[in-house]
Amino acid sequence: MHSSAAVLALKPSDPVPVVRTETLLAVRNVSIGFGGIVALDKVSFELQTGHILGLIGPNGAGKTTLFNCLTRLYTPIAGAIEFEGNSILDKSADHIPALGIARTFQNLALFRTMSVLDNVRVGGHSCSRSDFLSDALHLPWVRREEAALGQTAWDLIDYLNLREVAHRRVADLPFGTQKRVELARALAARPKLLLLDEPAGGLNHNEVGDLGALIRRIRDERKITVLLVEHHMNLVMSISDHVVALDFGRKIAEGTPAEVRKDPEVIRAYLGTAA
Repeated sequence: MHSSAAVLALKPSDPVPVVRTETLLAVRNVSIGFGGIVALDKVSFELQTGHILGLIGPNGAGKTTLFNCLTRLYTPIAGAIEFEGNSILDKSADHIPALGIARTFQNLALFRTMSVLDNVRVGGHSCSRSDFLSDALHLPWVRREEAALGQTAWDLIDYLNLREVAHRRVADLPFGTQKRVELARALAARPKLLLLDEPAGGLNHNEVGDLGALIRRIRDERKITVLLVEHHMNLVMSISDHVVALDFGRKIAEGTPAEVRKDPEVIRAYLGTAA
């Protein structure tokens, strides 16, 4: 039966289908400080599977510090971080990609003398099962895994329109293209959660518009949940399902883009006035 007909056929006593969302990432009362300076002060929020969450705030608000906690570069002094219902605070940084979390960096962290293709392949290696001995022996399963990593890299190169520069050194490419390379490298790890740290930094107006469309396409087509740290307010407000605002390490607002945009605390943090 056609879906619209099925809806019409529902009897009053039939339950109405409910679309349920699940919490992929939960940050609960996370605090961390450096040398007496509080970088994060009891920050809490949840990110639902399939959503784009924008994390905003002035410079020094604690956004990148939070990213570094999520990827286990930093350890909070208090609070909990759960991914798919399990704590990640007992995991080391090198185990985070295997859980399904990948990130890009505010300052590009590419291997500048390597080619685009090799940079993307590195992203896939973060989730590979091979080790030094099996690589040295060049076992059959290692060869199969390498072939799969190569295919994934080429698929992402095509997906992000990088084929023409696939064999060029990253250092020789324009900044906007390097941004796409870093995004491809993060996607090569096949993440469930993608952390984007200032992806619009250094891009022109047209490139920012293209980036917004790309982030939504990645969410929709590749079924990847996105946590976005960004200063470009138009980008955040146009693509986010939910927004969290930080200031001096504290959460000052949370809600839909429309709600956060009008919040007096957010206006004060950015403009210095509630007016």
